[in-house]
Amino acid sequence: MTDAWDLPDAQTVEDVYQLLLDRAPENKMAPRLDAMQQIVEVLGDPHRSAPVIHITGTNGKTSTARMIEALLLAQDLRVGRYTSPHLERVTERICVDGEPVDDETFVRVFNEIAPYVAVVDARLAEAGAPSLTYFELMTVLAFAVFADAPVDVMVLEVGLGGVWDATNVADAAVSVVTPIDLDHTDLLGDNVEDIAHEKSGIIKPDGFLVSAAQDPDAAQVLLEKAQDVGVPFRFEGVEFGVEDRLPGVGGQQITVRGLAGTYEDLLLPVLGAHQASNAALAVAAVEAFVGGGEKPLARDIVADGLGAVSSPGRLELMQPSPPVVIDAAHNPHGIAASTAALVESFHPERLYAVVGVLGDKDVDGILKSLLDGYSHVDAQWWFTASDSPRAVQPEALAQAAVDLGFPEGAVHSTDSVGEAVSQALEAARTEKAEKGESTVLITGSVTVAGEARRILKG
Repeated sequence: MTDAWDLPDAQTVEDVYQLLLDRAPENKMAPRLDAMQQIVEVLGDPHRSAPVIHITGTNGKTSTARMIEALLLAQDLRVGRYTSPHLERVTERICVDGEPVDDETFVRVFNEIAPYVAVVDARLAEAGAPSLTYFELMTVLAFAVFADAPVDVMVLEVGLGGVWDATNVADAAVSVVTPIDLDHTDLLGDNVEDIAHEKSGIIKPDGFLVSAAQDPDAAQVLLEKAQDVGVPFRFEGVEFGVEDRLPGVGGQQITVRGLAGTYEDLLLPVLGAHQASNAALAVAAVEAFVGGGEKPLARDIVADGLGAVSSPGRLELMQPSPPVVIDAAHNPHGIAASTAALVESFHPERLYAVVGVLGDKDVDGILKSLLDGYSHVDAQWWFTASDSPRAVQPEALAQAAVDLGFPEGAVHSTDSVGEAVSQALEAARTEKAEKGESTVLITGSVTVAGEARRILKG
C-alpha cells in the first residue's frame, strides 16, 4: 500500500474507491475538524461555493435530503446533494441535479484535488495525526465536485453526529434535524440528550433551525442551542406538520402545513407516516431557505417536487407479486417506523423476511423491534450476512433471535444475501396459493439492502 500522502492517479471510479478504502474507515469518526479546515483552505474553500442546507438526526436523513433536493430542483435551482452511505455504487453519494456525479467528473476532480490532499496528509503526519479519513476525503471530494459544477445550493447529510462530523466545516443557512433516537451510542452517547448535544453542533449563527418532532429532552437541547446562537427555530407539531394523510400501496396523499402556507392533496410516492413527516420537514426547510419561513412556496412547485421523490432502499418495492420490499432500516427506531409502514400498505398475512445486521448496531433492539412489529403476522426469518467485515455472522444472529423469542422453527440462517433472498422468494411463491397474501422483506442494514437491490435488479 502506498503512503496516504502519495496518491497515484486514478483511472476509474473503482480506483478512487479503493484509495478511499485504504484510509481509516468511515465508521471510525475522528473527533476533529482541523484536518477538514486545512484541506478546504488549501483548495480555496469549496465548501463556501454555495449556500448549505445541512441535515442531521438519527433516521430519515437521506430521504429528507432527497425531498429537499426535489423541491429545490422544482424551482430550477442547481442542487448538489451529499448523502451516505451508498447502496450500490460510491458515486451515489455525490449527486448533481438529482443524478449521481458522472464517472468522468468523479475521477477527474479526485485527481485534481489529490496533490492538495497529499500536502495536508503530509502536514498531519508531521504533527503525529492520522491522514484524512475515508469520510473526510469523500466529503472534500463532494465539495470540490459541487464547486466545479457549480451548484446553487448544497444539501449535506451529516455522516455521524454533528459537532465533529466532516461536513460541519460548512456553515448552514438552514439546519435540519430529523428524529433523534439511540444509534452509535459508543460515539455519541447513550441517551437522546447527549446525542442531541452532538447533533446540535450543526446549528450556526445567521442560520435557521427546522426540526422534526423530538423527544422532550432532545428538543430542549436543540432549542437552547438555537437560542444561544441567535437563530430562528421551528418544530414539527408546533409551527408545521402533516395535517392529513391517505396511505396506499404506491405511496400516499398528504396535506402539509408549512411555515408559511398549507399545501393540500399532494402525492408522495413513498410509504409510511415517517416519510410524510420527512416531507413536511423538507417543505419547512425549503420555505426557510428561500423565504426565511415567511413566504409560501407555489403549490405546483411543492406538488411537482414531492411527486418526483424517490428513496431507493427505503421500503422500495422491487417486485410486485409477491411484493418484494427492501428497506435499509438499521436501528430499532427505524425498524419500528418501516414495520408500521409495511403493515399499513401491504397488509401481509405472511412474511418472508431476510435480515442482516452489522455488529456495531443494537442487534437485540433491532430483532426485538422486528419481532414486536410482526407479532400478528405468520413469519419466516432468514438471517444472513452482507459482505461487510462488520456483519454479524448468520448463525449468531439466528441464535440471538431464538433467544429473544422468535419461533425456532421459523428461523433459518444462510451464508449469503443471495442465498437468503432466493430461499425467501421460493418459499413465498410456493406457499402463496395456500397461505394467503405474503410479502418478502429484506432489511437490517444498508449493506444488506444494497446487495439485495443489485441481485433483484439482475
